Amino acid sequence: MERRAAMLNHETLREETRLEALEERLRSARTLTPDLVGKVTAEACPRLAALGTKASAVWRMIEAGALSDAMLTLIEIELPQWKPRRLVCEDGEWYCSLSKQPWLPVGFDETAEASHGIFPIAILMALIEARRRAPMRAAATGSVPNVRSAEIYAVPCDNFA
Repeated sequence: MERRAAMLNHETLREETRLEALEERLRSARTLTPDLVGKVTAEACPRLAALGTKASAVWRMIEAGALSDAMLTLIEIELPQWKPRRLVCEDGEWYCSLSKQPWLPVGFDETAEASHGIFPIAILMALIEARRRAPMRAAATGSVPNVRSAEIYAVPCDNFA
């Protein structure tokens, strides 16, 4: 059991290091190129490769220059439980906030936030932040927890009145 825990900690650390490197590369980017999108999707988007038709739709949007739409679609595919909560430009900086429950007040919600001078890059950076909060191994292993069976209690349901 300890060995498995050590392996999971090592894998989590590797994943975190990979995501930090991607975020740093995006932070220093002056434009969003198809090569950079390819690097991000290869490192942080395991579901995209499995979804052939949707993946090709994202790449067609990128080739057509619809980068913002492509990045929002990428969030829908990779992290369907996360939704855009706030997309705003202030003083030349784009802010993107993703939320698991956008109808809740901000103080009660878990958000993933990022900012950049280029709108689609801000979206990608928020995707990476959300990915940090929802590790890839959880997506790969499934979302159903292992639960021991409970004792069964019989309750009479007859109406004696």
